[in-house]
Amino acid sequence: MGQRLGVNVDHVATLRQARRTTYPDPVTAAAMAELAGAQQITIHLREDRRHIQDRDLRILRETVQTLLNLEMAATAEMVKIAYEHKPDVVTLVPERREELTTEGGLEVAGQREHIAKIIKNLKDGEIAVSLFIDPDLDQVRASHKVNADRIELHTGRYCEARNEKERARELARIVDAAKAAAKLGMGVAAGHGLNYDNVHAIARITEIDELNIGHAIVARAVLVGFDRAVREMLDLMRNPG
Repeated sequence: MGQRLGVNVDHVATLRQARRTTYPDPVTAAAMAELAGAQQITIHLREDRRHIQDRDLRILRETVQTLLNLEMAATAEMVKIAYEHKPDVVTLVPERREELTTEGGLEVAGQREHIAKIIKNLKDGEIAVSLFIDPDLDQVRASHKVNADRIELHTGRYCEARNEKERARELARIVDAAKAAAKLGMGVAAGHGLNYDNVHAIARITEIDELNIGHAIVARAVLVGFDRAVREMLDLMRNPG
């Protein structure tokens, strides 16, 4: 098996929180994603709890049969929550309240001491740690120096490229960062903005062992159902052309 698909169910919770109802339930969506073949469930517990709630994390930790990846800010509050629920992997991400979605990678090189401390605390709790970073060689090296187990490369610029030249340039940055991280012994994931039209090139990068995809799958699921949406993405990943 090649890359692992981590299905991010945040936007199922977004739909629920729009009306403060009990449905649709991201816990149900996670179970359906796993039944369809997803090998990981990813959630982002934000400081403002705009979509995923503490209740979701608690139940998902009890019900997820594959891997549970908790995206979170590098704060003491979130470390405490991670200790309480023990996800399989924590992915440290930058977080600003006013952003619609995570706008860029974590600035590891500029805050190595703080990130290293957070990573040590999480590892002391036997939790693997990934850092969500831009495809930048300095950030890759800094991630290795602070003892991260994994990195996740932010694919936003590649996905938002306005022409083929720009897309090729951004893809090359991702390839170079993935190769550098793999040589340093870190696991490599990728995510942000990936959809059914642009996933092929990322799926062909052998150093990347995991893709985390949420919005595109949830959006497609609204129209064709969760099972089919997940299976179609898995098919594209396994047959990238």
